[in-house]
Amino acid sequence: MATNNIIRLKRGKEESLLRHHPWVFSGAIVSLPDGIEEGDEVTVTDSDGKVLGTGHYQIGSIAVRILEFGTDSLPADFYYNRLLSAFILRRGLGLIRPDNNCFRLVHGEGDFLPGLVVDIYGDTAVMQAHSPGMHFARRTIAEALTRLPEAGIRNVYYKSDTTLPYKAHLDPENEYLAGSYDGNIATENGLLFNIDWMKGQKTGFFVDQRENRRLLESLADGRKVLNMFCYTGGFSVYAMRGGALSVDSVDSSSKAVALTDANIALNFPDDPRHHTHDMDAFRFLSEMPADTYDLIVLDPPAFAKHRSAIKNGLVGYRKLNGKAFEKIKKGGILFTFSCSQAITREMFRLAVFSAAAKSGRKVRILHQLSQPADHPVDISHPEGEYLKGLVLYVE
Repeated sequence: MATNNIIRLKRGKEESLLRHHPWVFSGAIVSLPDGIEEGDEVTVTDSDGKVLGTGHYQIGSIAVRILEFGTDSLPADFYYNRLLSAFILRRGLGLIRPDNNCFRLVHGEGDFLPGLVVDIYGDTAVMQAHSPGMHFARRTIAEALTRLPEAGIRNVYYKSDTTLPYKAHLDPENEYLAGSYDGNIATENGLLFNIDWMKGQKTGFFVDQRENRRLLESLADGRKVLNMFCYTGGFSVYAMRGGALSVDSVDSSSKAVALTDANIALNFPDDPRHHTHDMDAFRFLSEMPADTYDLIVLDPPAFAKHRSAIKNGLVGYRKLNGKAFEKIKKGGILFTFSCSQAITREMFRLAVFSAAAKSGRKVRILHQLSQPADHPVDISHPEGEYLKGLVLYVE
């Protein structure tokens, strides 16, 4: 047995681990070993002492995130090999091209690295730790990222000030663990974007909407487009390239509006088709005249970040989509999304359907959307699916 702290489970509580679900809940543990600390590498056993796997310990409902099943220690160069496997997958998906150099390299449990997110923007990797264990391993991970063959990663920016559990009292510092700042413009499907990984939301850009933005581009020709909660203006830029007659981008954040303007200028300088609005989304939808837009995008921030907020979140989705159904032009197309992990696909769909029924409009589903392939879902961990979307035709 390795020298890791040993966590023994109550009888019958090993079933989920035998199915390779990577979470150990605190209620399944007999007792914690003396001296265990947040982020420690631990060995988990069943009630009889049989080794189930090795992972990181943390305080909270999810007490252990398993990194390797069936072993009492991590293999040599564990992080490098997992990162290499993730990179090979992205390369095989065709995401690494001259016209596309931004993608997600590590999607937590979906890449068998629970508690870690890494997004790539050109030669810069932006890393976020969601567990103390990954925080303590950050320098090993950064060094491994720069060693990946053909990845060309020179800079690694660590940004975990808002993602680590506050109870851990880690006080992480956002910093470059390798390299330094040397520009922040990345290319997605041939379009240019300013990526604000230092002060922007998440890692600076929502790469999870890449394929959905491309779908919108294919439907934008000749339409008047409204992009609500625009943030970086990703959908707006794609709509412009798709031949939209006009594009209005709305966000309550003045910084987001400025970033959208900058991204439009990068790709379509002095193009009179685009306008931004620094305004609350619900107010904008309420005050805008009906029949102004025939393509609307609703991509709000998570309305329900925790299970306790599900009820209020669903009310928000019904209200938001109801306004869009009320105002969209006949024959219009609505892209509507939820990124709330606590909201299931069925819950979201029912909320949108309820809004459609109340509006009295005839609505048909054209597409059912999800996160792209560089945000994979471990088949043993369905909780990894978080992005839900519908493309609707409104008569």
